[in-house]
Amino acid sequence: MAAQKSSRFISGFGIQVLAAMIVGLALGLVARNLGPAEGQAGYALAETLHQIGVIFIQLLRVLVPPLVFTAIVASIANIAQLQNAARLVWRTLFWFAFTALVAVVIGIALGLILQPGLHTTVEAAAAVAPKTRGSWLDFLTSLVPLNILGIAASTKVVDGAATTSLSFNVLQIVVISLVTGVAALKVGEAGEAFLKFNASALAIVRKVLWWVIRLTPIGTIGLFGNAVAQYGWTTLGQLGAFTGAIYIGLALVLLVVYPTILALNGLNPVRFFQGAWPAIQLAFVSRSSIGTLPVTEAVTEGSLGVPRAYAAFAVPLGATTKMDGCAAVYPAIAAIFVAQFFGVHLAWSDYFLIVFVSVIGSAATAGLTGAVVMLTLTLSTLGLPLEGVGLLLAIDPILDMGRTAVNVAGQALVPTIVAKREGILDLDVYNAGRVPVEAALHAAE
Repeated sequence: MAAQKSSRFISGFGIQVLAAMIVGLALGLVARNLGPAEGQAGYALAETLHQIGVIFIQLLRVLVPPLVFTAIVASIANIAQLQNAARLVWRTLFWFAFTALVAVVIGIALGLILQPGLHTTVEAAAAVAPKTRGSWLDFLTSLVPLNILGIAASTKVVDGAATTSLSFNVLQIVVISLVTGVAALKVGEAGEAFLKFNASALAIVRKVLWWVIRLTPIGTIGLFGNAVAQYGWTTLGQLGAFTGAIYIGLALVLLVVYPTILALNGLNPVRFFQGAWPAIQLAFVSRSSIGTLPVTEAVTEGSLGVPRAYAAFAVPLGATTKMDGCAAVYPAIAAIFVAQFFGVHLAWSDYFLIVFVSVIGSAATAGLTGAVVMLTLTLSTLGLPLEGVGLLLAIDPILDMGRTAVNVAGQALVPTIVAKREGILDLDVYNAGRVPVEAALHAAE
């Protein structure tokens, strides 16, 4: 009976999330019309939506460190038994780079054709250099764990009051997990007890994850409603051409490039989107690849048929370094926008630099503030004014929804393609077309 109830819940999961987006849109519009600022009539509603969204993302994010660690350690134990383990790693990196290359070329083409920098009414006074910037050294630094938990603390002083916040670097957790998993195998019998404990911990984490996933419709109402209440659509007017170029590029990658790659590899694109849709939906409303990571891994394994041993490695790695939206389409169009706005001529060598930064440099944003850091990295590499970032910050939250959705779709796509080409994809699961999450978390039920 419990299994039947669970099945009924899952069968309507996508519809529930879609309905939640509609409810969130309506509540967000009400809050915005009443006035979402403190002291205005819509403030209470806007703040409620904000808190619901924040709590939901916190619940997802708190599961990321234990999920990544236990899943990767378990995957090392399993993937070591595969003869093609090294080839899986290199092919994963190849497809990361290949899809990023296609995405950045699309971004450059749209930037040159649509010329968004010449069709804007935004004031030059909005040009302010950001405090957070990208650096090629950030990637190497982020690989070295700060501590065994991959946690960092930062303190800010505002008006004489100091506040300290904690954050975790997923890429560092991946490194720690890989080293720990390999070490557990190398010590032989002495590591068997640890691996069994890790397997039990993974089952517990997946159970808790399942509980949190059930809250997705509620979290979606808060996240989407808050986005509408806070940002609305009025800020799109001055940067309409730029926004349009970004979303056209994202749509081409998501709805043309990805389906073409799937079809060329003998996979039904419709089945892929059916399987990956819960993660893509959540990415759109949450604007966080890391926050969506547990769901992305769940659908990649349970609905797309990627073996757990491989998915537990590829998906977390993709969540930190595979960003076709934030690190390919967006910086390409944004860099051309900034150049056009400030009247800077770009040579062919500059376009090659954009490609290079997008394909290789996305790793330099790992654990940092994705799109903004990636854009500053691109602009600094090209020698363009960093003040150009300030021109685009007003609409960044609206753009980030689409960027993150494409990021997460790509993070599920690459493991699926690699698994298919290596002959380890469960085609029965992939072609079943069932609604996601249930199969991936079946072991936790």
